Amino acid sequence: MKPQDGDDALRPRNAAAVFLARCGSGAAWCSRKIGPGIVTGASDDDPSGIATYAIAGASFGYSLLWVAIITAPMMIVVQEMCARVAMVSGRGLAAAMRRVMPLWLLRSLVLLVVAANTLNIAADIAGMSSAAELVTHVPSGAWAVGFGVLLIVVEVFASYRLFASIVKWLCLTLFAYVAAAFVVGVDWFAALRHTFVPELRLDRTWMATFVGFLGTTITPYLFFWQAALEVEEERAMGRSTVAKRRGATEAEIRASRADVTSGMVFSNAVTWFIVLTTAATLHVHHVTITTVQDAASALRPLAGAGAELLFALGVVGAGLLAVPVIAGSSAYALAETLDWKAEGLAEKPSSARSFYTVIAIGIGFGVVADLFRIDAVAMLFWSAVVNGFVAIPILVGVTLAGNHRVLMGKWRNRRSANVWMFITIALMSVAAIGLVVTA
Repeated sequence: MKPQDGDDALRPRNAAAVFLARCGSGAAWCSRKIGPGIVTGASDDDPSGIATYAIAGASFGYSLLWVAIITAPMMIVVQEMCARVAMVSGRGLAAAMRRVMPLWLLRSLVLLVVAANTLNIAADIAGMSSAAELVTHVPSGAWAVGFGVLLIVVEVFASYRLFASIVKWLCLTLFAYVAAAFVVGVDWFAALRHTFVPELRLDRTWMATFVGFLGTTITPYLFFWQAALEVEEERAMGRSTVAKRRGATEAEIRASRADVTSGMVFSNAVTWFIVLTTAATLHVHHVTITTVQDAASALRPLAGAGAELLFALGVVGAGLLAVPVIAGSSAYALAETLDWKAEGLAEKPSSARSFYTVIAIGIGFGVVADLFRIDAVAMLFWSAVVNGFVAIPILVGVTLAGNHRVLMGKWRNRRSANVWMFITIALMSVAAIGLVVTA
């Protein structure tokens, strides 16, 4: 049958048009599939995390690759629990934890998380600006100011839908680290052996790196952000009150689990490739690094300008994704703990001034720290170590909330989830104790 003129006009007329049409449909599909779990997982690979993983690879070679594998199921269970608590209770994580732990303890933990987040933001902006300076030769101070203004304007003044669409696409920048691994020469046999055969060392530097690795991978800001983003997604669907958001269907829980699993697998895969790349280049050539800029610049003579550029661009993209997430998680955690009346990225700045002030101060401190050349390495590494300690009682609170009969109803934790949470808490406790003992 001959097509109608109107139908024919809508069809692509040449190969280029066909290609562009397919790219457009693929991009739309990709955008739909990038949910809160994937955004949260991608934000875990922030510049401070990248630096920690790069230091691990440069200092100890392939020996810490196995950690990226064992933390994957732990992250999946933890983040799924945070998402489920938010979806079923209709509230953020801190608000749910108020039901299961003393308020003074929750407030103390949240203040420690906010302090660690603030140091993390400062280190991230320093890493971003240094990486941008390396590629463009524009002073890092100018980049720090520019990044700070951009991030504050987008997170505070843009609509939630615009903000969400921006951070979704920034997730794709992390593929730079996957590409970088195939630019350098990797001993794949050794890498796979260390991936599946754990190696432990009882010395202070190794233990500090191990705790930092865990602290920047299973980190508290992800817990609060995952739950907050689930609430924001429901608000975007018109569920404006807690009563309307409370409860979840089986389909919604299944979709959330798939989203979280995808995000955490993606996050840990990127982590694995960062350790792999730096181990195959910097460790092999006995190159010591202390910053992400060191890692990127050291790759040029060892693996070429392409590897350096990919590493630097990945840092910038990861920072643009992660800094708003970290600042937002601080604001959500404080708002829920202190029971502020208006909170959330869906609110206008005029109606949620305290909430957005926390975000602006967090990002602003990062800019000031970079301008005054505060030691970014110490901030990023030890903020990860602090997170490794603080995460332990918070994980206990998350587990208690997930098992709360009144709060969760039929969606209480499965036995397998409780077992994995116990393993996660035990591993992080042993690592923290090991750090203290070896010190």
